[in-house]
Amino acid sequence: MLNRWNTFWEVKWFGVCTKLGEKMGISDTSVRKFFIYLSFLTYGSPVVIYLALAFLIDWRRSARKKRSFFYDL
Repeated sequence: MLNRWNTFWEVKWFGVCTKLGEKMGISDTSVRKFFIYLSFLTYGSPVVIYLALAFLIDWRRSARKKRSFFYDL
């Protein structure tokens, strides 16, 4: 049940915390808690960082896709 819940949120929220956790070698739950606590302390400014990372991850994911035709862009 908990795994399905985490998978649902990672699909809906770009997988930023999971990707950061994998890169740094810590659990994604710890990264989520860090973002939440830091958002409370700094009045939401980490949300801008989170959205920038989400954009970067999504851009890299779309750049890696193989395109067969020019008009598929």
